[in-house]
Amino acid sequence: MNASSDAELAIDDAEWSAFVAGRPEATPFHHPSWAQALAECYGFRAFALVARGSDGAIAAGLPVVEVRRLRTRRWVSLPFTDVCEPLGGEPDRAALVAALDRRAREGGVGDLEVRGRVPPDAGALEPYTRGVVHVLDLEPGWQSVRRSFGSQARRGVERSQRDGVVVRRGTARDDLLSTFYGLHLTTRRRQGVPIQPQRFFSLLWERVLEPGLGFVLVAEDGGEPVAAAVFLAWNRRLVYKFGASDPRRLKSRPNHAIFGDAIRGACDEGIATLDFGRTDEQNEGLRAFKAGWGSVEQQLVYSTWRPPTHSVDVPAQVLGAVIRRSPEWVCRVAGERLYRYTA
Repeated sequence: MNASSDAELAIDDAEWSAFVAGRPEATPFHHPSWAQALAECYGFRAFALVARGSDGAIAAGLPVVEVRRLRTRRWVSLPFTDVCEPLGGEPDRAALVAALDRRAREGGVGDLEVRGRVPPDAGALEPYTRGVVHVLDLEPGWQSVRRSFGSQARRGVERSQRDGVVVRRGTARDDLLSTFYGLHLTTRRRQGVPIQPQRFFSLLWERVLEPGLGFVLVAEDGGEPVAAAVFLAWNRRLVYKFGASDPRRLKSRPNHAIFGDAIRGACDEGIATLDFGRTDEQNEGLRAFKAGWGSVEQQLVYSTWRPPTHSVDVPAQVLGAVIRRSPEWVCRVAGERLYRYTA
Protein backbone atom coordinates (compact mmCIF):
# COMPACT_ATOMS: atom_id res chain seq x y z
CA MET A 1 0.00 0.00 0.00
CA ASN A 2 1.50 3.33 -0.99
CA ALA A 3 0.59 6.24 1.26
CA SER A 4 -1.31 8.96 -0.55
CA SER A 5 -2.11 11.57 2.11
CA ASP A 6 -1.03 12.66 5.59
CA ALA A 7 -2.75 14.12 8.63
CA GLU A 8 -2.29 15.02 12.28
CA LEU A 9 -4.37 13.15 14.85
CA ALA A 10 -4.83 13.79 18.55
CA ILE A 11 -2.54 11.49 20.51
CA ASP A 12 -5.59 9.89 22.17
CA ASP A 13 -7.51 9.47 18.90
CA ALA A 14 -9.14 6.03 18.79
CA GLU A 15 -8.00 5.44 15.19
CA TRP A 16 -4.38 6.08 16.16
CA SER A 17 -4.63 3.83 19.21
CA ALA A 18 -6.06 1.03 17.08
CA PHE A 19 -3.30 1.39 14.48
CA VAL A 20 -0.55 1.25 17.12
CA ALA A 21 -2.14 -1.78 18.79
CA GLY A 22 -2.14 -3.58 15.45
CA ARG A 23 1.58 -3.10 14.72
CA PRO A 24 3.74 -5.98 16.03
CA GLU A 25 6.86 -3.76 16.00
CA ALA A 26 5.27 -1.11 18.24
CA THR A 27 6.98 -0.64 21.60
CA PRO A 28 5.67 0.77 24.91
CA PHE A 29 7.03 4.15 23.77
CA HIS A 30 4.57 4.14 20.86
CA HIS A 31 1.61 3.58 23.15
CA PRO A 32 -0.41 6.83 23.41
CA SER A 33 -0.22 6.80 27.22
CA TRP A 34 3.55 7.41 27.20
CA ALA A 35 3.35 10.54 25.03
CA GLN A 36 0.32 11.72 26.99
CA ALA A 37 2.22 11.49 30.28
CA LEU A 38 5.17 13.47 28.85
CA ALA A 39 2.95 16.15 27.35
CA GLU A 40 0.84 16.58 30.48
CA CYS A 41 3.85 16.76 32.80
CA TYR A 42 5.90 19.29 30.86
CA GLY A 43 3.17 21.29 29.11
CA PHE A 44 4.02 20.03 25.62
CA ARG A 45 1.68 19.36 22.71
CA ALA A 46 1.51 15.72 21.63
CA PHE A 47 0.03 14.43 18.37
CA ALA A 48 0.35 11.59 15.90
CA LEU A 49 1.35 12.20 12.31
CA VAL A 50 -0.08 9.55 10.02
CA ALA A 51 0.18 8.68 6.35
CA ARG A 52 -2.96 7.19 4.80
CA GLY A 53 -3.16 4.69 2.00
CA SER A 54 -5.42 4.87 -1.03
CA ASP A 55 -8.21 3.22 1.00
CA GLY A 56 -8.06 5.97 3.63
CA ALA A 57 -6.70 3.70 6.37
CA ILE A 58 -3.55 4.59 8.32
CA ALA A 59 -0.56 3.01 6.57
CA ALA A 60 2.22 4.54 8.70
CA GLY A 61 2.45 6.75 11.75
CA LEU A 62 4.60 8.32 14.42
CA PRO A 63 3.87 9.99 17.79
CA VAL A 64 5.37 13.49 18.00
CA VAL A 65 5.77 15.99 20.81
CA GLU A 66 6.20 19.69 20.17
CA VAL A 67 8.69 21.22 22.59
CA ARG A 68 8.62 25.00 23.03
CA ARG A 69 11.71 26.85 24.22
CA LEU A 70 11.23 30.58 24.51
CA ARG A 71 10.63 31.60 20.87
CA THR A 72 11.62 28.32 19.24
CA ARG A 73 9.72 25.13 18.58
CA ARG A 74 11.12 21.62 18.22
CA TRP A 75 9.41 18.43 17.10
CA VAL A 76 10.70 15.23 18.73
CA SER A 77 9.61 11.62 18.54
CA LEU A 78 9.85 11.39 21.45
CA PRO A 79 11.59 13.42 24.18
CA PHE A 80 12.88 11.54 27.24
CA THR A 81 12.56 8.36 25.15
CA ASP A 82 15.30 5.94 24.14
CA VAL A 83 13.97 5.02 20.70
CA CYS A 84 10.72 5.61 18.78
CA GLU A 85 10.87 4.74 15.09
CA PRO A 86 8.08 5.27 12.53
CA LEU A 87 5.55 2.45 12.32
CA GLY A 88 4.48 0.92 9.00
CA GLY A 89 5.86 -0.71 5.88
CA GLU A 90 8.96 0.69 4.19
CA PRO A 91 7.32 2.70 1.34
CA ASP A 92 4.68 4.13 3.67
CA ARG A 93 7.26 5.03 6.33
CA ALA A 94 9.27 6.92 3.74
CA ALA A 95 6.18 8.90 2.73
CA LEU A 96 5.43 9.57 6.40
CA VAL A 97 8.92 10.93 7.18
CA ALA A 98 8.83 13.10 4.05
CA ALA A 99 5.48 14.51 5.23
CA LEU A 100 6.88 15.08 8.72
CA ASP A 101 9.81 16.99 7.25
CA ARG A 102 7.55 19.10 5.02
CA ARG A 103 5.02 19.90 7.74
CA ALA A 104 7.75 20.90 10.19
CA ARG A 105 9.33 23.27 7.69
CA GLU A 106 6.03 24.79 6.60
CA GLY A 107 5.04 25.24 10.25
CA GLY A 108 8.19 27.15 11.15
CA VAL A 109 9.56 24.43 13.42
CA GLY A 110 13.18 25.12 14.30
CA ASP A 111 14.42 21.55 14.79
CA LEU A 112 13.20 18.05 14.05
CA GLU A 113 14.40 14.75 15.52
CA VAL A 114 13.22 11.16 15.17
CA ARG A 115 14.75 8.90 17.79
CA GLY A 116 15.50 6.02 15.48
CA ARG A 117 16.38 5.20 11.90
CA VAL A 118 14.26 6.53 9.05
CA PRO A 119 14.16 5.35 5.44
CA PRO A 120 16.96 6.90 3.34
CA ASP A 121 16.05 9.88 1.15
CA ALA A 122 12.88 10.54 3.16
CA GLY A 123 13.11 14.27 3.75
CA ALA A 124 16.37 15.90 4.79
CA LEU A 125 17.02 14.10 8.08
CA GLU A 126 20.60 13.00 8.75
CA PRO A 127 21.53 9.99 10.89
CA TYR A 128 23.86 10.17 13.87
CA THR A 129 24.89 7.68 16.52
CA ARG A 130 23.39 8.31 19.96
CA GLY A 131 24.78 5.29 21.79
CA VAL A 132 23.86 1.63 21.96
CA VAL A 133 20.97 -0.51 23.12
CA HIS A 134 20.99 -4.09 24.36
CA VAL A 135 18.11 -6.40 23.45
CA LEU A 136 17.55 -9.83 24.94
CA ASP A 137 15.49 -12.42 23.05
CA LEU A 138 13.17 -14.09 25.56
CA GLU A 139 11.26 -16.38 23.21
CA PRO A 140 13.51 -19.44 23.80
CA GLY A 141 12.08 -19.55 27.34
CA TRP A 142 13.51 -19.16 30.82
CA GLN A 143 15.77 -22.20 30.91
CA SER A 144 17.50 -21.33 27.61
CA VAL A 145 17.72 -17.62 28.44
CA ARG A 146 19.23 -18.38 31.85
CA ARG A 147 21.92 -20.51 30.20
CA SER A 148 22.89 -17.50 28.05
CA PHE A 149 23.77 -15.41 31.13
CA GLY A 150 27.44 -14.54 31.48
CA SER A 151 29.38 -15.63 34.56
CA GLN A 152 29.11 -12.23 36.27
CA ALA A 153 25.33 -12.12 35.85
CA ARG A 154 24.96 -15.66 37.20
CA ARG A 155 27.24 -14.97 40.16
CA GLY A 156 25.42 -11.72 40.91
CA VAL A 157 22.03 -13.43 41.01
CA GLU A 158 23.42 -16.24 43.17
CA ARG A 159 25.02 -13.75 45.56
CA SER A 160 21.76 -11.84 45.97
CA GLN A 161 19.95 -15.09 46.73
CA ARG A 162 22.54 -16.16 49.31
CA ASP A 163 22.32 -12.76 51.00
CA GLY A 164 18.55 -12.99 51.21
CA VAL A 165 17.65 -10.18 48.80
CA VAL A 166 13.93 -10.34 48.00
CA VAL A 167 12.37 -8.74 44.91
CA ARG A 168 8.74 -7.70 44.94
CA ARG A 169 6.54 -6.02 42.36
CA GLY A 170 5.15 -2.70 43.52
CA THR A 171 1.39 -2.65 43.83
CA ALA A 172 0.81 0.78 45.37
CA ARG A 173 1.47 4.33 44.30
CA ASP A 174 3.96 4.80 47.14
CA ASP A 175 6.15 2.05 45.70
CA LEU A 176 6.92 4.46 42.86
CA LEU A 177 6.36 7.89 44.41
CA SER A 178 8.12 7.17 47.70
CA THR A 179 10.27 4.04 47.60
CA PHE A 180 11.59 4.31 44.05
CA TYR A 181 11.71 8.11 44.06
CA GLY A 182 13.78 8.21 47.24
CA LEU A 183 16.39 5.82 45.83
CA HIS A 184 16.28 7.61 42.46
CA LEU A 185 16.93 10.98 44.09
CA THR A 186 19.99 9.57 45.85
CA THR A 187 21.24 8.08 42.57
CA ARG A 188 20.71 11.23 40.50
CA ARG A 189 22.47 13.39 43.12
CA ARG A 190 25.41 10.99 43.08
CA GLN A 191 25.50 11.22 39.27
CA GLY A 192 25.26 15.02 39.35
CA VAL A 193 22.13 15.30 37.22
CA PRO A 194 18.72 16.83 38.04
CA ILE A 195 15.93 14.42 38.86
CA GLN A 196 12.68 14.39 36.93
CA PRO A 197 9.87 16.38 38.60
CA GLN A 198 7.91 14.28 41.05
CA ARG A 199 4.80 15.16 39.03
CA PHE A 200 6.23 13.07 36.20
CA PHE A 201 6.29 9.96 38.37
CA SER A 202 2.77 10.69 39.57
CA LEU A 203 1.60 10.79 35.95
CA LEU A 204 3.71 7.75 35.11
CA TRP A 205 1.83 5.80 37.77
CA GLU A 206 -1.61 7.08 36.72
CA ARG A 207 -1.21 6.88 32.94
CA VAL A 208 1.18 3.97 32.48
CA LEU A 209 1.89 1.67 35.42
CA GLU A 210 -1.50 1.48 37.12
CA PRO A 211 -3.31 0.68 33.81
CA GLY A 212 -0.94 -2.27 33.34
CA LEU A 213 1.57 -0.84 30.86
CA GLY A 214 4.54 -1.40 33.14
CA PHE A 215 5.60 -2.00 36.71
CA VAL A 216 8.15 -1.16 39.39
CA LEU A 217 10.32 -3.82 41.02
CA VAL A 218 11.76 -3.24 44.49
CA ALA A 219 14.70 -5.22 45.92
CA GLU A 220 14.72 -5.47 49.71
CA ASP A 221 17.55 -6.58 51.96
CA GLY A 222 16.46 -7.33 55.49
CA GLY A 223 13.10 -5.73 54.72
CA GLU A 224 14.74 -2.44 53.66
CA PRO A 225 14.47 -1.18 50.05
CA VAL A 226 17.97 -1.08 48.56
CA ALA A 227 17.27 -0.91 44.81
CA ALA A 228 14.33 -0.39 42.47
CA ALA A 229 13.63 -0.26 38.76
CA VAL A 230 10.83 0.86 36.46
CA PHE A 231 9.93 -1.26 33.42
CA LEU A 232 7.47 -0.48 30.64
CA ALA A 233 5.62 -3.50 29.29
CA TRP A 234 3.28 -3.77 26.32
CA ASN A 235 2.83 -5.62 23.03
CA ARG A 236 5.09 -8.49 24.17
CA ARG A 237 7.94 -6.05 24.74
CA LEU A 238 9.61 -5.17 28.02
CA VAL A 239 11.70 -1.99 28.34
CA TYR A 240 13.95 -1.10 31.27
CA LYS A 241 13.47 2.64 31.78
CA PHE A 242 14.72 3.78 35.20
CA GLY A 243 16.88 2.25 37.88
CA ALA A 244 18.10 3.36 41.30
CA SER A 245 19.97 1.87 44.22
CA ASP A 246 21.54 2.57 47.59
CA PRO A 247 25.32 2.69 46.94
CA ARG A 248 25.99 1.42 50.47
CA ARG A 249 24.13 -1.84 49.82
CA LEU A 250 25.44 -2.96 46.44
CA LYS A 251 27.54 -5.80 47.86
CA SER A 252 24.44 -8.01 47.97
CA ARG A 253 23.87 -7.41 44.23
CA PRO A 254 20.27 -6.12 44.44
CA ASN A 255 20.34 -4.94 40.81
CA HIS A 256 21.21 -8.45 39.66
CA ALA A 257 18.29 -9.70 41.71
CA ILE A 258 15.96 -7.24 40.00
CA PHE A 259 17.02 -8.13 36.45
CA GLY A 260 17.00 -11.84 37.18
CA ASP A 261 13.46 -11.56 38.53
CA ALA A 262 12.33 -9.34 35.62
CA ILE A 263 13.71 -11.73 33.01
CA ARG A 264 12.19 -14.83 34.57
CA GLY A 265 8.82 -13.11 35.00
CA ALA A 266 8.86 -11.87 31.42
CA CYS A 267 9.59 -15.36 30.12
CA ASP A 268 6.71 -16.76 32.19
CA GLU A 269 4.37 -14.09 30.79
CA GLY A 270 5.29 -14.77 27.16
CA ILE A 271 7.09 -11.48 26.55
CA ALA A 272 9.26 -11.66 23.43
CA THR A 273 12.09 -9.19 24.14
CA LEU A 274 13.72 -7.17 26.90
CA ASP A 275 15.25 -3.84 25.88
CA PHE A 276 17.82 -2.75 28.49
CA GLY A 277 17.62 0.89 27.37
CA ARG A 278 20.07 3.37 25.93
CA THR A 279 23.71 3.41 27.00
CA ASP A 280 26.42 5.90 26.08
CA GLU A 281 29.20 4.26 24.09
CA GLN A 282 31.79 5.57 26.57
CA ASN A 283 30.10 3.83 29.52
CA GLU A 284 31.99 0.54 29.23
CA GLY A 285 30.95 -0.68 32.67
CA LEU A 286 27.22 -0.35 32.00
CA ARG A 287 27.60 -1.85 28.52
CA ALA A 288 29.35 -4.87 30.02
CA PHE A 289 26.64 -5.26 32.68
CA LYS A 290 23.86 -5.28 30.08
CA ALA A 291 25.73 -7.54 27.67
CA GLY A 292 26.34 -9.97 30.51
CA TRP A 293 22.70 -11.10 30.45
CA GLY A 294 23.09 -12.59 26.97
CA SER A 295 21.70 -9.56 25.19
CA VAL A 296 22.77 -8.36 21.75
CA GLU A 297 24.28 -4.87 21.51
CA GLN A 298 22.94 -2.71 18.69
CA GLN A 299 23.98 0.74 17.56
CA LEU A 300 21.37 3.37 18.35
CA VAL A 301 20.86 5.82 15.49
CA TYR A 302 18.76 8.99 15.62
CA SER A 303 17.72 11.11 12.64
CA THR A 304 17.64 14.91 12.68
CA TRP A 305 18.09 18.07 10.64
CA ARG A 306 21.21 19.10 12.52
CA PRO A 307 23.25 16.32 14.15
CA PRO A 308 24.81 17.56 17.41
CA THR A 309 28.49 18.26 17.68
CA HIS A 310 30.58 16.54 20.34
CA SER A 311 31.41 19.67 22.31
CA VAL A 312 31.90 19.89 26.06
CA ASP A 313 28.74 21.07 27.84
CA VAL A 314 30.31 23.40 30.39
CA PRO A 315 27.03 24.54 32.04
CA ALA A 316 26.02 20.91 32.57
CA GLN A 317 29.40 20.13 34.11
CA VAL A 318 29.12 23.07 36.50
CA LEU A 319 25.56 22.12 37.46
CA GLY A 320 26.68 18.53 38.00
CA ALA A 321 29.43 19.60 40.38
CA VAL A 322 26.97 21.76 42.34
CA ILE A 323 24.41 18.93 42.62
CA ARG A 324 26.99 16.38 43.81
CA ARG A 325 28.19 18.75 46.54
CA SER A 326 24.75 19.93 47.68
CA PRO A 327 21.87 18.50 49.71
CA GLU A 328 19.31 16.38 47.82
CA TRP A 329 16.79 19.22 47.69
CA VAL A 330 19.09 21.04 45.22
CA CYS A 331 18.86 18.08 42.81
CA ARG A 332 15.09 18.05 43.24
CA VAL A 333 14.61 21.80 42.71
CA ALA A 334 16.96 21.80 39.70
CA GLY A 335 14.79 19.10 38.13
CA GLU A 336 11.57 20.97 38.81
CA ARG A 337 12.94 24.13 37.20
CA LEU A 338 15.19 22.83 34.43
CA TYR A 339 14.32 19.28 33.39
CA ARG A 340 11.79 20.18 30.71
CA TYR A 341 14.47 22.18 28.86
CA THR A 342 16.51 19.04 28.27
CA ALA A 343 13.79 17.56 26.03
